[in-house]
Amino acid sequence: MPDTPAVPDPSLRAWWARRSPAAGAAVMATGILSVGLRLTGHEALSRVALVLASVAWLGLAADFSVRLVRDRERWVRQAGTPAGLTAVAATTVLGTGLSVRGRQVLAEALLALSAVLWPVLVLAVVRNWRRRMTGAVFLVCVATQGLSVLASAIGPAVGAAWLTHAALALFWLGIVLYGVSFAHFDLWEVKRGAGEHWVAGGALAISALAGAGLVAAHHLDPYLWNDDDQGVLRATTGALLALDLLWYCLLLVAEVVWPRPRYDVLRWATAFPMGMTAVATLSVADALDVSWLEGPGQVLLWIAVAAWAVVAAGAVLAVRSATRGRGA
Repeated sequence: MPDTPAVPDPSLRAWWARRSPAAGAAVMATGILSVGLRLTGHEALSRVALVLASVAWLGLAADFSVRLVRDRERWVRQAGTPAGLTAVAATTVLGTGLSVRGRQVLAEALLALSAVLWPVLVLAVVRNWRRRMTGAVFLVCVATQGLSVLASAIGPAVGAAWLTHAALALFWLGIVLYGVSFAHFDLWEVKRGAGEHWVAGGALAISALAGAGLVAAHHLDPYLWNDDDQGVLRATTGALLALDLLWYCLLLVAEVVWPRPRYDVLRWATAFPMGMTAVATLSVADALDVSWLEGPGQVLLWIAVAAWAVVAAGAVLAVRSATRGRGA
């Protein structure tokens, strides 16, 4: 008598075990929306988003730790993929959300954790680089600039000039890593990518946000660096935002020409760059005193909120299908 094929476990626990490391982008997307909503005065919504991001981060952090202890082989395999860097990026985004609320002790703890993970995961990912990669290749830039953003937020708040200088070094390194990542990026992903192709623009957005934070830090402490350096920083930040907005428009057109309506977990990697572009626009408007950017920044924020809601709804339906359909 032939063996009866095993029926996959339809439980939520089994679904969680099968999820991709790319799910960390959900924390990134939710966390950056919290920052954007706070910048625009929507404090209640911002707090809700921060709570959601924190709960999701705690779940992912627990899973990350359990796999490191109990399933080292799988942990090493996933750590070598670009998606593994969402662990660093998500932690820095959450830390930034806490820092802007004055929760510096928690933010510093998350910065320390990110700083420990960053070199380990970046080296693991870079060793596995190849030609014609998906948009996830830009996560080396996102993780690096995430550290810069968080360090530049904490530094002025706690009076640690060395931390702000470290953020400046990470900012320039992140730009270099963007260029190297672009050399490994398959441009055809703009047509066929499942969602992570948006990170090509999102990496520029978080770079612009990092630059805006450094410009703002110099406003608080003019002795951090000289005015010439500040001028270069301002010009670079403005150029990064312009390039990001150009990518944003290009990617929106690509979504219309080559629609991809089906839900994929990688769509969180679309929601994050959209939110990051909105926050970068609002932050650059303030740091560079370009008031006319505030309006577009608010429009981009609500577009990002709508995109987040659509992806979240898709995620809920996907979980229900996975946990119910397999038990039929």
